[in-house]
Amino acid sequence: MADRRAVTVWRALRRRPLRFLLSAWPWRCWAYLASGALLGYAALTALVLLVFAGMALSFVGVGIAVLTCAALYGIPVGALERRRLRLVEPVPLPGPHDALPARGPVTWAGNRLRERATWRELGYTVVFGAVFAAVGCGVVMLLCLSAALTAVPVIAWALAPEPVMIIPGEPVSGPLEALLGPAVGVLGLALSAYAAGLLAGAQVRTAELLLSPRDDEAGRRVIELTRSRARLADAFEAERRRIERDLHDGAQQQLVALNMTLGMAEMELRESGSPTTELVTRARGEVRSALAQLRDLVRGIHPQVLTDHGLAAAVAEVAQRHPVPVTVDIDLPHRLPDTVESVAYFTVTEALANVAKHSGATAVTIVARIELGALRLLITDNGKGGAVPAAGTGLQGLADRMAISGGRLVVSSPVGGPTQLRAEVPCSG
Repeated sequence: MADRRAVTVWRALRRRPLRFLLSAWPWRCWAYLASGALLGYAALTALVLLVFAGMALSFVGVGIAVLTCAALYGIPVGALERRRLRLVEPVPLPGPHDALPARGPVTWAGNRLRERATWRELGYTVVFGAVFAAVGCGVVMLLCLSAALTAVPVIAWALAPEPVMIIPGEPVSGPLEALLGPAVGVLGLALSAYAAGLLAGAQVRTAELLLSPRDDEAGRRVIELTRSRARLADAFEAERRRIERDLHDGAQQQLVALNMTLGMAEMELRESGSPTTELVTRARGEVRSALAQLRDLVRGIHPQVLTDHGLAAAVAEVAQRHPVPVTVDIDLPHRLPDTVESVAYFTVTEALANVAKHSGATAVTIVARIELGALRLLITDNGKGGAVPAAGTGLQGLADRMAISGGRLVVSSPVGGPTQLRAEVPCSG
């Protein structure tokens, strides 16, 4: 259900009742109720016509489509009401419906009919046209009558100072008697302003109840988004493992076999003194270079040490190969989930790559701890600073990848340094 915050017009009415009369609130409430009276009666009339037309045409089959339109009629009415509500409620009301893929009108209608929000909007349409439109019309009539009582006697006496008949049997013979009507009219205006504020607030509360998402629906959306994010992370991990396996068992093994074949060919050519021996030797060197690059690529995708020994050992291995001295302080009580270790490892490797390319640092420190069920990484270098995630250094990609796992990334890099990269990855599913 929508949150139970105080309705804005009620809050203004309760805090300063007298100032409320002199503010813009009465005009906004009158405009809201007057337009609501017209729209409410029109909406209710159209709904009744749709229902009767659907029942009358049901014997020819077309009535089912018309009745379906009647059931879905509350959706556009609800959308219009959420926009019109801005007259008296500054905080916009969110829509209650889930986003649907474009799969045709029949599929769309079927999905909408299964949503409870659709039937709540239809119920609001009925209440809007049968109750709020009628009451709003009564407030508008009170407003018009009060305005007439306020202005007509004075205008009539000013145009004809001699005794005139404003109301049959009630002559107005002087200004004092002419002021009696305006006094009643002003009282009626104040009463209509307060009534409009109360009624507008009641309609806002009803709209929040029927036209906004319920807590269970919002919770269901959050759960579905969480599951989708988890499925995306799992799919990414499965694809990474497939690529790693294909490279390790396929291309890498073929290069090893090719290197062995070239080695045997080199031996035979060397024994026969063939001039092509040098070319074969050069080809073996190219194969060994390609094999080394492929092994580095496989290690970069997901190092075996990360799978076998965990995050601390993998980061320590990366730190040993880094051109800048790296101090590693990782104290973890147990192995972390594969997704968490993978995200943390690639965060460290990308950060170290940025240090080597852009920072000009002479020292890097990596600290990792488990705090409140989350892995917290702190990577600090003493470089020149000025790192900006939007500058194409890979930090934005790290932040996006961290968000997939439900984590967050904070970069602090003032000009002149130091640069600190704080990463937090939840360890739970």
